[in-house]
Amino acid sequence: MGKYPLYTIFRHTDNHKWFALIINIDYATLKIDHPGQVDLLNLKCGPNLIQILGIIPAYHMNKTHWISALLDHTVPAEQIRNLINLSYQLTN
Repeated sequence: MGKYPLYTIFRHTDNHKWFALIINIDYATLKIDHPGQVDLLNLKCGPNLIQILGIIPAYHMNKTHWISALLDHTVPAEQIRNLINLSYQLTN
């Protein structure tokens, strides 16, 4: 299953560019004082969205154009859906 079997990449079917990445990471890696691990969603966005509550500059990506959303219920599901749609549009 490869080096990272628990990672999931979402790609466009036509150009194969990816628009979302889900990884599992320790909270401590993100300098968050919380035990355990969290699923993290990396998405492309405009630089102004980094300031949204629960959204952080992207882990292991270009922090100007990519964000990370913790998938631990700190970001509302509707907001996650909107950010996925935006990332899809920006990478098309």
